[in-house]
Amino acid sequence: MQSIKKRIFGIETEYGLLVKDNNGGDFRLNPMEIANKIKNHIFSKNLGVLDKHYRANDEPPGNGGFLLNGGRLYLDMGHLEYASPECSNLVDLITFDRAGDSLIQEAVEELGWDNNISIIKNNVDLETNATFGCHENYLVGRNFPFDERENLKLLSSFLTTRLIYCGAGRIGSCNPHPFQDWDGVSPQEVLDEQIDFQISQRADHIPNEFYRWVQYNRAIVNTRDEPLADPSKYRRIHLLVGDSTMSEFATAMKMGTTTLMLEIMQLGVAKREWILADSVKAMRSISRDQEFKWNVTLASGASSTALELQHDILETCKKHLAGTNQETDWILENWESVLNDLSKGPEAVLGRVDWASKYWMLNEFKNEENLDWHDPWLKSLDLEYHNLNKESGLFWGLEASGDGYRKTTDPAVDHAKRNPPRGTRAQGRGELIKKLIAQHSHIPYLIDWIGFRLSETGEPFLMLDPFISYKEDIIEHLKQFETSYSPQTDRETSYSPQTDRETNPMNNDCLFCKISAGSIPSEKIYESETLFAINDINPQAPTHILIIPRTHRSSLLDVEETDHELMGSIITVANKLAIEQGLDKSGYRLVVNCGEGAGQSVFHIHYHILGGRPLKWPPG
Repeated sequence: MQSIKKRIFGIETEYGLLVKDNNGGDFRLNPMEIANKIKNHIFSKNLGVLDKHYRANDEPPGNGGFLLNGGRLYLDMGHLEYASPECSNLVDLITFDRAGDSLIQEAVEELGWDNNISIIKNNVDLETNATFGCHENYLVGRNFPFDERENLKLLSSFLTTRLIYCGAGRIGSCNPHPFQDWDGVSPQEVLDEQIDFQISQRADHIPNEFYRWVQYNRAIVNTRDEPLADPSKYRRIHLLVGDSTMSEFATAMKMGTTTLMLEIMQLGVAKREWILADSVKAMRSISRDQEFKWNVTLASGASSTALELQHDILETCKKHLAGTNQETDWILENWESVLNDLSKGPEAVLGRVDWASKYWMLNEFKNEENLDWHDPWLKSLDLEYHNLNKESGLFWGLEASGDGYRKTTDPAVDHAKRNPPRGTRAQGRGELIKKLIAQHSHIPYLIDWIGFRLSETGEPFLMLDPFISYKEDIIEHLKQFETSYSPQTDRETSYSPQTDRETNPMNNDCLFCKISAGSIPSEKIYESETLFAINDINPQAPTHILIIPRTHRSSLLDVEETDHELMGSIITVANKLAIEQGLDKSGYRLVVNCGEGAGQSVFHIHYHILGGRPLKWPPG
């Protein structure tokens, strides 16, 4: 089985926010207000365009938007979150990851808040133990062996043991409970123990080995299938187990070694003997090991260490991937280097591995000041390691002294704040954003990772292949649209039942009509002469199915008396599909949105089946 020869990476970062000083009571904004103002300030500088539509119930218009660099900035559960654009190599990825950090810190300083707040690029609140994530994205071929349990366990074992060079480190620990025992997973409660320092921030917050709906039950491996690309060709591996890393070397190794692991899995040469007896238990044990021995037990019952397992994985990658390209060889060389140096102690990897750099700094200070590991002063320094402010963040001292490994440059990061990477569809998206800001600000738009639509009735422009830039096609599309677009016509035809009836049974400009006709590929899980059903490409629940009539109707407002048989069959099919998905016991919700204000984004009537997690009422 061959892997795809080119690579696509992406990183999503949720930032912590620390209010340091309220100027004697004059600084009265709460954290959510601060995050919102930072976001709005960035977009006010014409660095991107805000969404004009609902992306989900908790993502209203203006909640976020796409940037000139092809990435995205938004609010998620009150946190600022930046998603890098799609990058085809590690240098670009690190550059655009840093660009997001810089955009946010620059906004803080321009707002005059640099003495009042700190933006913290870490993953845990040391006081409340609330956690926020760093999500990794890897594009693989659709034939990637992701549905086999042993392959999931292989990936889980790799991710568990890579902590030794990818962890960001933290003082203390916590023992959170999973959201609920949805898949028969019943982690036993671990009695609280006093941990001085551990090498990972996320290890304590991962109760499952794999799970599909990780917003509610975090897992080492996320099995949710949301490709954000042509689903017949690609799959996106979306991981949230890793720590946010300050070191460029650590970020490169985190993403680089993982992509090599995925490649040997796709080649079928990953070894089953790497599987751990219990990855969740091992992850916590590795992270909390105060002696840095990192002992593990394999599924075979044999004993090993995380370091030995990583060395064996490295050797397999060298055997099958060495010489593939310059980037692969860089990953292999530096993977071997960091593993060899880790055995010498934290000082040997200073400036490359975040947990080791932090441990060394804090330990030196603790000894100088005769402090306990859990002293509030030391905890505050733990946070300061991750401060994006280069004047006060502890990490930046390593780079200033030359001890922090650089893979990019400050001029490259500045360029990446306003320009997209080349060689992926982010380049075309960046061009679209630039044109919308400069020439087409009057045009309504809807933009997503897989394409965009101009005006409420315009034809969707799909970008299903992440390896294509689409830049020239987008420029031509904008030219053609500008010559034909009439705001008055758009208003008159947006919700016109008459127009809808005249274009029945199919509408050539409608996304769902194209899927029905087969001109846009999609895997249908049900179809008849009058209806078809597909999995939503942006699921809002573990089970999220769309039921779509083949006959075009813009919304419920266009349904006529003669449609009663069609509408009744939707209910029948919904029940059938819900039972097939095992939702008849836990319950499900059948939803239809009518109009943009209700969250409708595709104007062809469709019903949503939602299930597999608790559904709140009212829905939003």
